[in-house]
Amino acid sequence: MKSRVPIPLRKLIEKKQSVKNKKQQEDLNQSKNPNSNKTKNQNQNPVQAENRSKESKNHETKLISSDLQYNLDHIKKTLGNSSDIVIRDFQAGKNGEIKLGIVYTDGLTDSVSVQDFILDTLMIEIRNSDLDVAVFNPSDCFEMIKSHTLPIGGMGEITDFPKLFTHVLSGDTLLLMDGSPKGIALGSREWVDRGVQEPSSQTVVRGPKDGFTETLRTNTALIRRRIKDPNLWLETKQIGEKTQTDVSIMYLKGVANDKTVSELQSRLNRIKIDAILESGYIEELIQDEVYTPFPTVYNTERPDAVAAALLEGRIAIFVDGTPFVLIVPALMVHFFQSSEDYYQRADIATLIRILRYLSFFLALLTPSLYVAVSTFHQEMLPTPLLISLASQREGVPFPAFVEAMMMEVVFEILREAGVRMPRAIGSSISIVGALVIGQAAVEAGFVSATMVIIVSLTAICSFVFPANSMAMAFRMLRFLFMILAATFGLYGIILGLIVMVLHLNSLRSFGLPYLAPNAPFILQDQKDNIIRLPHWSLLKRPRLINKNDTDRGDVSAPKPPE
Repeated sequence: MKSRVPIPLRKLIEKKQSVKNKKQQEDLNQSKNPNSNKTKNQNQNPVQAENRSKESKNHETKLISSDLQYNLDHIKKTLGNSSDIVIRDFQAGKNGEIKLGIVYTDGLTDSVSVQDFILDTLMIEIRNSDLDVAVFNPSDCFEMIKSHTLPIGGMGEITDFPKLFTHVLSGDTLLLMDGSPKGIALGSREWVDRGVQEPSSQTVVRGPKDGFTETLRTNTALIRRRIKDPNLWLETKQIGEKTQTDVSIMYLKGVANDKTVSELQSRLNRIKIDAILESGYIEELIQDEVYTPFPTVYNTERPDAVAAALLEGRIAIFVDGTPFVLIVPALMVHFFQSSEDYYQRADIATLIRILRYLSFFLALLTPSLYVAVSTFHQEMLPTPLLISLASQREGVPFPAFVEAMMMEVVFEILREAGVRMPRAIGSSISIVGALVIGQAAVEAGFVSATMVIIVSLTAICSFVFPANSMAMAFRMLRFLFMILAATFGLYGIILGLIVMVLHLNSLRSFGLPYLAPNAPFILQDQKDNIIRLPHWSLLKRPRLINKNDTDRGDVSAPKPPE
């Protein structure tokens, strides 16, 4: 009796049979005429053949194979059989039906977790259970181990070798099974880190003493601890062909500007580089203006400063391996503000901010004003002061410009030496060295005492700025203003100030004017600019940065009890 086969299925079977017969006929003809295949290959396009070979090679090397031994051998070969890469194959099940292999990096992986939660579970608990894994095919067995066996929180499925190597070299444990073209990345990262300590820069008298570390997840946890809002979103990607560095952006959804978030994501996606070793790489690659001494991306070690920026609507960029977190957009006023300004009374914070702006002009213009007045405009000085300066410079063999330039260069060398020297002697070298060299230079007649005072005042004023990146910009511009003063006098200084203001006005930080809220002038944001009003008056987020959720609360001024 013939079985009834549906017509569509019968046609499909007949079609497959005809294709099979045709292929057998071609193989028979090829065996009779072996030169025909050679001629056919010669007639093929060499470029197409090369591309087909490359695609086949990439397919073989990138995708995980279902052969466990091939996968382990490929991992050993690719990693150069490195001594810190642990590769172990073993069997699981009552009768060893499942062939498994694990791969992890010694020093980046918690070996206790590997022993207790991976090897112990797979080698002992499955063997002692009543589950008969022999009835499962490799695919079902893989899903069973992934979903019901391993007591580990962080887990992900891997299908290609590039992701496999990224997870292994990041500290995860890779589990491979014979017969399955997939792997499981098990979260087991652990390494020795520095721990949370007080930041070495941007120190405060009143305020939190914790600072960021070199571990990305610790840094994000410090922010989560301060902002317990479900709208605080974190997105992570790997940048760097060789380093595969984790780079995360954090922002408050609904508070941050969506266009700024999209622009930042676009700039990060365009980065094609072999290594990201510090957040300074990212800072240079995403800034709006390249040829400027002024920073357009803010960096800080303080979690409270990052939390405050996120609440304003700005975006934080975390880079694994560095304690410095980037904040965008960054306007010029942000570099004159410290987190401690918001922990003190409003009047005290306002006074300190005014002192910072005064220090800005003193650090930038004091040496150039001395050079211009002593060289071109002596008539502007009172007669007693002019006589005093002339008597001090009586034995100095250099003009005022050379004298000022020489002292500034010497002090910059001493400051750099103090930074690079061991911490125990670095501060003493910079202070004592400056005093000794300055006194010796005055006694030897190389410089005047007035010049030593001016250089010291300039150096002290440059340390007032909370952000070191802005202080570095002023240190560079100081030499330029000295050259202008020596060439054109006060007219050169005025010309330099005009050019600097025009340049600052042309700068943008992720599309926002660098001089805002001063240019353009925003009256609402003047409450937290040079002056800082009390917290009960700061009920609106910065208008230029935030256009979504602008309200910060509804608080009235405190009153005494009736």
